[in-house]
Amino acid sequence: MKITVITGGSRGIGRSAALHCARRGMGVIITHNTHPAGADEVVRGIRAEGGTAVSLKLDVSDIASFPAFRTGVEQALRSMSDRTSFDCLVNNAGHGLFNPIETVTEEQFDGLLNVHLKGPFFLTQTLLPLLADGGHIVNLTSATTRVATAGVAPYAAFKGGLEVLTRYMAKEFGGRGIRANAVSPGAIRTDLGGGLSDEFAALLGSQTALGRVGEPDDVGRVIASLLSDDNAWVNAQSIEVTGGYIV
Repeated sequence: MKITVITGGSRGIGRSAALHCARRGMGVIITHNTHPAGADEVVRGIRAEGGTAVSLKLDVSDIASFPAFRTGVEQALRSMSDRTSFDCLVNNAGHGLFNPIETVTEEQFDGLLNVHLKGPFFLTQTLLPLLADGGHIVNLTSATTRVATAGVAPYAAFKGGLEVLTRYMAKEFGGRGIRANAVSPGAIRTDLGGGLSDEFAALLGSQTALGRVGEPDDVGRVIASLLSDDNAWVNAQSIEVTGGYIV
């Protein structure tokens, strides 16, 4: 049984990815920070369908907590399958901010940096000894790295950095057969950054070739598929999942 660690798995895209991975027969370790009830619901849902799942608390911005989190992952692995390694890491956890450049504070800037770039960098570094040879890393980036959207400059900049980091992960970890890819969603109907109003969703949908904004399952299915052996030769790529946003 493959085992996948998904950060931010209590809601939105992370929740969907966890459910779709479990339906493909993978064991799932999800993390939560401020939404433990949601994480418990995901775990119960997976177990009710005969799958294997565990939830752990993790604040991706708190790098000092990563060694303890690694110990928690080791304990979870033993409880799930008596293994000492896992197969896939999905760096998904994040939060949004909608502010023009002139009003962004240093605290807001650093918060986005820690969650969207610094956190994934050092979490991957911390968990790398537990990631099995032949494993896979998926980093969640954003279509805002391609299409400039006023108000999300720091978020987009750090997602762009994560996209570059993905290629370097593929290069440096390739000797162990570890793949690294980025999944770049467009506008998705989640509560990230306060969610999408109906009016804003309609505007974004009108700019999308398929005529609507995305749902979490539109991205979760792609992540689960990318982690499967069906895509074992896909590496060092950024895969945009937007329904054709501004093409």
